[in-house]
Amino acid sequence: MKTSEPQDLSPKPSARSRRLNRLQLGLLALLLFLGGSVVVWRTFTTASAPAPSKMAQGLPPTPVETVALKRGEGVRRIQLLGQVEATKSATLRTQTAGTVKRVFVEVGDRVMPGMTIATLDDADQQLALAEARAKLTQERSELARLEVGTRPEIISQRRAELGSVQAREREAQQNLKRYQELVAAGAISEKALLEEKAMVDATRAERLKVEAALAEATAGPTREEIAAQQASVAAAVSAVNQAQLTLARTQVKALAGGIVRSRDVSMGDLVESNDPVLTLVNSNELDVFLELPEQLSGSVTPGLPVELTARAIPNWRRRARISSVVPVANAASRRQMVRVRLQNPPQNLLPKMAIAAELQLQVDPSSFVVPRDALVRRDETWLLYTVADNKAAEVKVKLIVDMGETMAISSSQLRVGQPVVVRGSEALMPGAAVQVVEQNTNQ
Repeated sequence: MKTSEPQDLSPKPSARSRRLNRLQLGLLALLLFLGGSVVVWRTFTTASAPAPSKMAQGLPPTPVETVALKRGEGVRRIQLLGQVEATKSATLRTQTAGTVKRVFVEVGDRVMPGMTIATLDDADQQLALAEARAKLTQERSELARLEVGTRPEIISQRRAELGSVQAREREAQQNLKRYQELVAAGAISEKALLEEKAMVDATRAERLKVEAALAEATAGPTREEIAAQQASVAAAVSAVNQAQLTLARTQVKALAGGIVRSRDVSMGDLVESNDPVLTLVNSNELDVFLELPEQLSGSVTPGLPVELTARAIPNWRRRARISSVVPVANAASRRQMVRVRLQNPPQNLLPKMAIAAELQLQVDPSSFVVPRDALVRRDETWLLYTVADNKAAEVKVKLIVDMGETMAISSSQLRVGQPVVVRGSEALMPGAAVQVVEQNTNQ
């Protein structure tokens, strides 16, 4: 008879439970491994990574070129556009009426001062001048007669006339006396006596007239008469001068030089006094009006330098200064204008032409000026390297203005005369050893 062994009645784990236990153990082991790796990495990295300055000290010296730092005024160059305008223009007008006989200039011609530009028909003016001269001759002759006085032969003639008149008067008085006796005797009528009395009165009046003429001839002209005649001569001279001036005004002359911009008359036109003939613009002086950007309004003052160029004259370039700032904005562009007075411009620079200018503005008189190659841009920061004790020192700077080959900068850490790296700064680090292979003090 077999004896049976005791049986294990405890419950056995299932296969799913065994797999879950193994997964948990694996995750725990992975977490322990990663944590240990991080600790080991930090330990070795901290111990082995040197500071930047120590790394730089371990590298060989970097060859660089330097330049001595200098102060300079930052100059901002701004391009402006504008237009040429005539400084002075004049409209030449007629000064007398007439018919245009000839015009000597065309639009675009250059006119010199005193040049005859047109003539009018002068027949009427010539006739008026001849009449004025004849009148002057007559008045001068009368004045000469008064100043010389009455000639002796005239006085003798007046005396002879007086004697003749006196004889006729005596005869008339004697006839009157005889007629009175005849009337009293009744030989003649009263009518004949009246006629004889009229004859006596007539001869007496004639005698008085001749006596007055003789007295005038003997005494000569008075000072008042001579003065009156002198005034008549002066008036005649003025009339001649006026006639000569009117004749001269048939020649229309230019009072100033310039270029003919427009012509208003042609040959055969009938013009009145003060009618326009042509318009001149001054060719020796022009104004250039330039438009300022809105951000410069109020900051530009007279005297600032500009350099002018014109597309119509490729090789022309002229330095000038701003003459004035127009206190109002341009109606079309709404921008402020500045005026530049241009003396003795080239002949082919004409009003209404387009012109360009470069305005130079000094932005910071206390800035430093360095070559463009001296600056390094990292992210949004500008910096440069100076050299002290054969080591590079990094200095952050503020960019004032870009002037092309040079840059204006500012920094409180910079001093005049410091050596600034201009070649080889791209690979430098603060504290890096450097070897100056060339130092330029004149740049």
